Amino acid sequence: MDLFSASFDSKRVAPLADRMRPRTLDEFIGQKDILGPGKILRRAIEADKITSLILYGPPGTGKTSLAQIIANKTSSHFIKINAVFSGVKEIREILEKAQERLHYYDQKTLVFCDEVHRFNKGQQDVLLPAVEQGIIVFIGATTENPYFEINSALLSRSTIFRFNPLTDEEIREGLNRALADQERGLGTYKIQISPEAITHWIDHAAGDMRRALNALELAVLTTPPNNNGVRVIDLSIAKESIQERHFRFDKKGDNHYDIISALIKSMRGSDPDAALYWLAVLLESGEDPRFIMRRIIVHASEDVGLADPMAMLQAHAAANALEWVGMPEARIPMAQAVLAIATAPKSNSVVTAIDKAMEYIRTHQAGPVPLHLRDAHYPGAKTFGHGEGYLYPHSYPGNWVQQEYLPPDAKNAKFYFPTNKGLDKNRGKPDLQE
Repeated sequence: MDLFSASFDSKRVAPLADRMRPRTLDEFIGQKDILGPGKILRRAIEADKITSLILYGPPGTGKTSLAQIIANKTSSHFIKINAVFSGVKEIREILEKAQERLHYYDQKTLVFCDEVHRFNKGQQDVLLPAVEQGIIVFIGATTENPYFEINSALLSRSTIFRFNPLTDEEIREGLNRALADQERGLGTYKIQISPEAITHWIDHAAGDMRRALNALELAVLTTPPNNNGVRVIDLSIAKESIQERHFRFDKKGDNHYDIISALIKSMRGSDPDAALYWLAVLLESGEDPRFIMRRIIVHASEDVGLADPMAMLQAHAAANALEWVGMPEARIPMAQAVLAIATAPKSNSVVTAIDKAMEYIRTHQAGPVPLHLRDAHYPGAKTFGHGEGYLYPHSYPGNWVQQEYLPPDAKNAKFYFPTNKGLDKNRGKPDLQE
C-alpha cells in the first residue's frame, strides 16, 4: 500500500447512486410485496435464514442493494462474484474454501453473483453440486428472465423473487433522500430544484432509481452556484441531464416478447389506443420493424380473417410500404394496418379451421384423391378414369353443384365453422336463390 492508496476514499468518488444504496431493510425503497413487514423474504433476512435465491427484475430496482443488505446482516461468509469475470477455476477455489469453512468452523458461505444470466453451462454445472449439498447459499441477480437463461436444476433449488420497477413516489422518495443526506448524498450543497425538474427525472427514469439519481447528480455538479451560493435547477437543466426516456426493453430478452404480446392482444381485443401505444413502444425502442410487420400480418388473418378480408390486404400493403419507403415514414402505414386490425370485426374461424384440418390429418390416414377430382390433362389419364363424372360448378345455377370433394373416409369431416361476425357471417355454400 502506498501513500496514495492509503488516502483513497472510495465513498468520495463513487457515484451518488452507489453512495445512496440502502444499508438496512428499513432504508430500502420499493418491493414492498416481497420485503414489506411480515413478508417471507424480509423474515428470512432478519432471522439470517436465507436459502438460495434468484433476484430478477429491471435495472435500478434494488437487487444488488438487497444483496449488500444481506451481506451486512448474515453471519455467513459473504463472497461477491461476477458471471462475466469469474471463471470455472475461480468458482472451484471458492467452493473448496467454502467446504473447509463449513467443515472446520461450521460457518456457511453465501455467494452472490451479479449478472447471473451470463453464467455459461460450465459455470452453472460447477456451482450446482455445492448448492445441492448446502455447502453454499447462492444468490443470483439478473435483469433477464431466469427461466430462459439459468439451468433448470439450479432454478429448482432456488426461490425466485421478481423485482418490479419503482413507482413515481418511490423514485421521488429516493431523490429527496439524496438531497437531504449530508453524509452520503448532496445535503451539503445549497440546491433549489423546481417541481417540474423533479417530475421530469421521475418520468424519464421509468422506475430505475439509479438513472434518476445519476441525472440528479449530473445536474447538481454541473450547475454553478449563483451569487447567493445556491444551485438553481429548472426544467431546462433537468432535460439536459436526462435527455432520452428510458425504455425497459431488450430485443433478446423476455420483455421483447412481452411487448409484442401486448400489441397482439390489444389488436385482438379491439383496443386501437392500446395497440398504437405498444406499437409506439416497439418502434421507439428500436425493434426491427420487419419483425413487427410479420406479427401484424399473422394476426390480420388469425384474429380478423374472413370477417374483414381487407385487414390482410392492409397488413400486406404496410409490409410493402416498409420495404419501399423505409422508416420513419413507414410508421404511418404500419399504424394504419394496426388500426385496421384493432377496429375490424373479429373472427378466428380461419385459424380454427386450418388447425382442425391439420389435426385431422395427423390422426387419420390421408385418403386417396377421388377419381373425378384427379388431373385428367396428361396423356393416358382418362384411361384410368381421371376426371370422369366431375361436375363443373360454373355450369350450374349459382355456380354451385352438390358433389363430393373429400376422400370417402373423410366425407363427413368438417373444419370450417363461420362466425356471425362481419363478412364471415353466412359463408359456406352459395345462396342458390340469387
